[in-house]
Amino acid sequence: MTTLTESVQTTAPPTTFQDRVVAATPGDPRLEMCIQCGTCGGSCPSGPDMQHTPRQIFAMIRADMESEVLASNTPWYCVSCYFCMVRCPQEIHIPDIMYTLKGMAIKAEMYGERVAPDLADSFVGYVENYGRSFEFGLATRHYLRHQPLKLLGKAQMGLGMLTKDRLELTPTKIKQIEQLRAILQRAKAIEEAVS
Repeated sequence: MTTLTESVQTTAPPTTFQDRVVAATPGDPRLEMCIQCGTCGGSCPSGPDMQHTPRQIFAMIRADMESEVLASNTPWYCVSCYFCMVRCPQEIHIPDIMYTLKGMAIKAEMYGERVAPDLADSFVGYVENYGRSFEFGLATRHYLRHQPLKLLGKAQMGLGMLTKDRLELTPTKIKQIEQLRAILQRAKAIEEAVS
């Protein structure tokens, strides 16, 4: 049985910004089902740093505010915790939509501030060098580059995590890092061939 979204995608080319976002998002993102309840924004741990809540982004998508959406920092601050999706009464695939918006912003070269790309570059650098993310280094580098005074406010949380053995002060490299690097190089080659 096909869903309404699938039949729309197969019968007519996407014309509105919402149609293009839905068509570019894998699976059925259910974006058109948003009832603007705000549960996603209230659930988001990155909400205070976002220019717009996911609810606002979805309203802007519906209003065809493409340039404003793609310039927003919201998709870049999504940490893919999926808490918003778990709590969404409409089961909207919010993180998947955020990934789509990031890709669209990159293609259009329309991301606003340099914060999000710097954060993404730092994350990728840690994965390439160590095979995993290094949260302490990632957070420290981010705050030192973009919000150094906020770093002081995070010290108490960091100390609490450190005393409970939830924070590593130095990165650790995975075994067989060369195999991961070969996979990443192959993925980059495929990406360049497709682009």
